[in-house]
Amino acid sequence: MVGLDTNVIVRYITQDDPDQSKMATTFIEKNCTVENPGYINEIVLCEIVWVLKRAYQYDKKVIIDVLHKLQMTSELLVENADNVRKATEAYISGNADFSDYLIAISNHQKGCTYTVSFDKNFSSTDFVRAI
Repeated sequence: MVGLDTNVIVRYITQDDPDQSKMATTFIEKNCTVENPGYINEIVLCEIVWVLKRAYQYDKKVIIDVLHKLQMTSELLVENADNVRKATEAYISGNADFSDYLIAISNHQKGCTYTVSFDKNFSSTDFVRAI
């Protein structure tokens, strides 16, 4: 198994830089298989969402589609897939960032009663309280 960094996945998704996109595509398609998947950790997923939203101005629906595709691709292994799935579902209808939902869900899964935040939109989420 090989870990994939944010910039490799973003180049693969966006195909915006001819040289790096080609290298990312070649690497992923040659080295990430069902038997030996590419590993995507939670931090990388949060960075992907942030980069696609901020730098590329992708619409939320497109970002959600990207998250779903990354989770469904058998040549990729997503860290804590169940938490990521739950965070993605919360992100679909919520007002907070994907990373916020992943934090709250991961904290709850680890035994936290709730997560505190200054973010009023986020504090209406299950397992989150405004401080």
